[in-house]
Amino acid sequence: MKKVVEASYLTADSAAHYRTILRYFYHQHERMRDFIAPEEILDYMRSIPAFSEYQEDQLHQQLGQLVKWNNLIARQDMTSAKTIEEYKKKRFRYQSTPYTIEIERMLVVLEKKVGDTFQGSLERSQFDRLLQALITLQTEIEKGLSKNAEEYMRIWEDVFRYFQTIRTSTADYIAYINSEQTDQRMQTEAFLVYKNQFTTYLRDFIVSLQKTSLQIGERLNELSLGKLDSFFQKLIEHRRSIPRLEDVSSSEQEWKTEYQEYWGSLRQWFLGSTSQQSELEVLQWQTNEMIRRMTRYVQRIGERQQHFRSRKNDYLHLAKWFANSPSLDDAHKISSVVFGSMTIQHLQLEEGTTDNLHSDTWEENPTILTLKPRTNRYREKTKPGSMTSNAEKKTRQREQYLEERRQERVLIDQYMTEGVIQLSALSKVEPFIRKVLLGWIGKSMASKDRKVKTDYGLVVKVTIDKENSILLESDDGTLKMPDALFEFEEQGGSMR
Repeated sequence: MKKVVEASYLTADSAAHYRTILRYFYHQHERMRDFIAPEEILDYMRSIPAFSEYQEDQLHQQLGQLVKWNNLIARQDMTSAKTIEEYKKKRFRYQSTPYTIEIERMLVVLEKKVGDTFQGSLERSQFDRLLQALITLQTEIEKGLSKNAEEYMRIWEDVFRYFQTIRTSTADYIAYINSEQTDQRMQTEAFLVYKNQFTTYLRDFIVSLQKTSLQIGERLNELSLGKLDSFFQKLIEHRRSIPRLEDVSSSEQEWKTEYQEYWGSLRQWFLGSTSQQSELEVLQWQTNEMIRRMTRYVQRIGERQQHFRSRKNDYLHLAKWFANSPSLDDAHKISSVVFGSMTIQHLQLEEGTTDNLHSDTWEENPTILTLKPRTNRYREKTKPGSMTSNAEKKTRQREQYLEERRQERVLIDQYMTEGVIQLSALSKVEPFIRKVLLGWIGKSMASKDRKVKTDYGLVVKVTIDKENSILLESDDGTLKMPDALFEFEEQGGSMR
């Protein structure tokens, strides 16, 4: 989580000077020249027209700042000192640090990208190369790993170089297709020129991917971590053979863990896990989705073009048919086919008359429809009828309602003690009683005096104790709520 001070030169006030100096160090490092004298840097800076007035004191100051930021390493140059004064002056030569070289290498890659869009590609050959590398790896393990350890390191690097290319190229190309700029270009008519090229490219990629990915998955299933253990030991042996001044004995377990994690990421990408879908399946789905989206765009563009297309030639062709008709009866037949019936403006059919998809219209039974006048004054004829009295039915419903209220009142009286219901004192209540009590609590919240008039002619005063919580049990569950006190009053006096 520390700050990357090595990247400070990218956003400093004099970033133009710092970046030019370090880019020169990067180019010299690529030519295997590590230690650069300040005089050489000064000549290079002054050769650039924008820095023609660049001063030596400014160079030494900026070189010192780059040393503080860990971008450069200063080494005193004692080879050319001829006098004591020159030795005391501490002339330095400078070398760029590994951090700086990697930052500049990354910047060179970024500067080669075109605009703000992703690039990438769907390379079928990378999957074939990865498959061949895995076959080679499996073959060497089955033979007993008799070759030099350096050869096995090369095989390992080939596997993950192809894998890294697949990951980055496909991810960048998917992001390019899904970008807003590409989406807008697909909706223009100019996209029709590239439609076939895009769809062929994606279709060939899917076909090749489906053929190769199954073989890659089979190889990965066969190459378990147990079989790869001896191969990992060969890789560790190769890394140990490279001369290092540091103690590498403590790093061997870390190296093995690193190789196992790399292999696990490769298996995850192609095979997935029990809890996560593989990236290969996601790639196949996204590629198919791109083809479907392109097809939709092409269809919409075609519909727009068809909408604005002139029908002049079509009508002229139809006119020739009518002109060449041998008789008027034949012209009527052509008209009925082209324009339909002239006397009926609308045709209507009942939906769902049959479940047979291959049934023709004339094979179905005719449907008789009643045509109504299209006028606002039209009213359907009605016949006068007698009036039915529902007094007896209403009386029965009223008696049933009152009986239910009386039974509810009896249930509530069972929980009442001297005109009071204390929720904390109740052991268990019916769901209906719980609903009634909660309804009283809700209505009391809207009243200033916290009083509610019930359906039974009673007035209930509700007092809620928010500090104490209770568990109100019922047959259908337990409700955790604040304790409440219900005090009942008759209309005009207290029940207590």
